Amino acid sequence: MGGAERRIDALERAFGPLEDPGNPLGQDALLHADSLRTVLPEAEKVLDDHGFNAEFVPVEHGGRLDRLDVLGRVLRPVFRRDASLGFGYGLNCFFAATPVWTAGDHAQRELAARLLLEGRRLAVVRHEMGHGNDFHRDEFRAVPTGDGGYVLNGSKSVIANASRAAGLVVFALTDKDDAAGRSHSVLLLDRGRLPADRITGTGRHSTSGMRSAEFGGLKVTDCPVPAEALIGRPGDGYELSLRSSLVVRGLIPSIVLAGADTALRTVMRFAVRRRPDGRSSLDVRHVRSVLTGAFLDLLLSDCLALVATRALHLLPRQMSAYAAAAAYIAPKIVTEAMDEMSAVLGGESFAEDGTYGMFQKQLRDLPVTSLGHAGSAGRQVSILPQLPFFARHAWFADPEPPPALFRPDGGLPPLDLAAPALLGDGDPLAATLVACTDRLETMAVSARHQDCLGALRFLVRRLTTELDELRTLFIRITPGDRAALASPRSFSLADRYTLVLAAAACLGVWQEQRDGTFLADPAWPTATLYRTCGRLGLPLPDRPEESERRVLAEALARLSGRRSYDLYGSALA
Repeated sequence: MGGAERRIDALERAFGPLEDPGNPLGQDALLHADSLRTVLPEAEKVLDDHGFNAEFVPVEHGGRLDRLDVLGRVLRPVFRRDASLGFGYGLNCFFAATPVWTAGDHAQRELAARLLLEGRRLAVVRHEMGHGNDFHRDEFRAVPTGDGGYVLNGSKSVIANASRAAGLVVFALTDKDDAAGRSHSVLLLDRGRLPADRITGTGRHSTSGMRSAEFGGLKVTDCPVPAEALIGRPGDGYELSLRSSLVVRGLIPSIVLAGADTALRTVMRFAVRRRPDGRSSLDVRHVRSVLTGAFLDLLLSDCLALVATRALHLLPRQMSAYAAAAAYIAPKIVTEAMDEMSAVLGGESFAEDGTYGMFQKQLRDLPVTSLGHAGSAGRQVSILPQLPFFARHAWFADPEPPPALFRPDGGLPPLDLAAPALLGDGDPLAATLVACTDRLETMAVSARHQDCLGALRFLVRRLTTELDELRTLFIRITPGDRAALASPRSFSLADRYTLVLAAAACLGVWQEQRDGTFLADPAWPTATLYRTCGRLGLPLPDRPEESERRVLAEALARLSGRRSYDLYGSALA
């Protein structure tokens, strides 16, 4: 992790202090560029100098990508400042390249690596934002030719980096009559080698969030595509989309919590400022509760980010539910926290410039960085078919996952993006919750921490009971019963499962802390699980006020000490 830590710190320092009005890369400059719907050129130069695209290229092809948890952390200094910059410059390129890293041949991987390492862009041409991952409305069609190639026709109105992309990863209809889910194929196109007159831009679209990112359209007319452009086999489009999602979803919590980190810091600065009478908003109990809850939600989101990304290395056959749960629940709880914080800011929450303008920017960007409502439904849909199987074979039967799953600085096996299974064959993360129920009964803690141990035991027992109730309900659903799984009740149960899973991730991270720092204190998992059980409507013990006081004290210490509001407490510029 030493080299990664240095890269993260160097990137943070290169951007400089966000709040400094004299910083040409600070919030004033970023907000002005956002108002003009353009990315700050000086900010892109920082990423150029960093060789940021190398973060998205596997090490075997000359890049730096060897750990997905590290990639999630590298993104945070950028997304804390400007989601348009983070998404448009690089993350969208990773989204586009993932099918290539997953199923491309050597030549295709080398092409994608070369384009990215030269500082150019890749774009994925997959679906309209308005109808999510519905391939049957796909507007690109590739007709096979006699020599193994294709002729490509069609148009898309919303493509990130449409005009800037040197490479295109196109999900195209190749067999409209196929009824077995193999109607689409994936093509990797080097735009520089295609007839220029066959691809034309159709203009840029304005968005309310990530206003500086370019979402434009492309129209392709009778464009010849060589046979070597096909990624995988004909008809692999749907499977490759699902496999790419397994990788991409684990990064969603990192980019969401990075923006919310800035939002929380903005509201914290507002809350601690002293009025002429010497009082502050922090004197109000509700304000303290909102800020504490927001910090807890970021920690919980990071626990999910950690588990989802490290599971790709450690538990590739079980990670699909964890990636989907992380991508589903983290944006949901962060959105709730943002809504609560906006009430603390009051009228300042609408400011688009000045001291508190970054809050409104992060509030606008959040729905886009979390990939919108269609993405949330898709994540639930990918979880639901697995739950009847887990209920019958995994819950209260699986062994616990390896401790390395919860250790942020621990080593990992090599990254293999083709290894994850689409459907999990077990749920070891849930086993962490069950095992923790027993361990807490005999756990010895210091006198300072005794006050919250009883509450933590109660909360963990209640969550374990919730898992048992979910087991009972999902056992009643016949595996493959699509009507039952598609019911509103099943979606609600899947929502409850993701919260139970988030609690298990939180407990796992806490149990692996041994250094006596804040993360080893049972105060934060106690307060987090209290908040989680409240979301589930479960019976609650007395409010753990001392635990919440310690959490708020840590949040204030990180504000004054300029440290991030995540598991790492990284130094900020």
